[in-house]
Amino acid sequence: MSNETSGRGRLAGKVALVTGSTSGIGAGIAGLFAQEGARVLIHGRNEEAGQRVISQLKQAGVPDEHLAFHAADLLDVEQCRALVRRAGEVFDGLDVLVNNAGDFTRGTIDDTTVELWDFQMALNLRAPFLLAQAAVPLMRERGSGSIVNIGSVNAYIGGQNLTSYSVTKGGLMTFTKNVARQLARDHIRVNQLNVGWTLTEGEHRVQTKEMGREDWLEAVALPTRPFGCLLSPRDIAFAALYFASDESQLVTGSVLDVEQSPVGGS
Repeated sequence: MSNETSGRGRLAGKVALVTGSTSGIGAGIAGLFAQEGARVLIHGRNEEAGQRVISQLKQAGVPDEHLAFHAADLLDVEQCRALVRRAGEVFDGLDVLVNNAGDFTRGTIDDTTVELWDFQMALNLRAPFLLAQAAVPLMRERGSGSIVNIGSVNAYIGGQNLTSYSVTKGGLMTFTKNVARQLARDHIRVNQLNVGWTLTEGEHRVQTKEMGREDWLEAVALPTRPFGCLLSPRDIAFAALYFASDESQLVTGSVLDVEQSPVGGS
């Protein structure tokens, strides 16, 4: 019997909103949270993709009443706020917010456009601020809460072709620590996962295009990895689960590098 159907699980009784959860890391986090007993609001821009995730989770044994989907464009201020309100309306509150949605379009100092810079600042950094701002009152009503920001090891220095993306993740890290200090008295915790190279659908598309070969993973990527594989969304989900659960109830303002080699290593 699964955790959620037996009423047990590390997130039993909690409500979670995971942005960008129709694919990749977000889908991995939403799936694990649901399997651990949480009621989860799936978010994305495509209704069909959202319903596909819900269908897969229902087939895995997650109760229908534990799942909902809401489409929102996180570039729109009001839609960010409406997304959080929706979680409160559907599940009568909010305990966990995972700011996962983001864009990682490449760009160097020479070719990053003002439009790309502003787009990534709005999606990767402003949206988490707006969502957290809207979530805090709901969490205060519950007497506690957890905000988990999904960052990147690029927050520290960043790849040469990830200029504006890296800046957004560095800014997110500062935001995490700043707001964690502000909200500690409310028992609302704010932590960040700085994620390393993870194999997702989006990453496969990008690398196939950049390297010009379908076998980029086996021929190029895997030989460079200490453990012979890339991280998976499930790996990131387990780390997010720790920050979302009561197991980390006295941990806030922390940044955990989810990576198989030290930051700065090859």
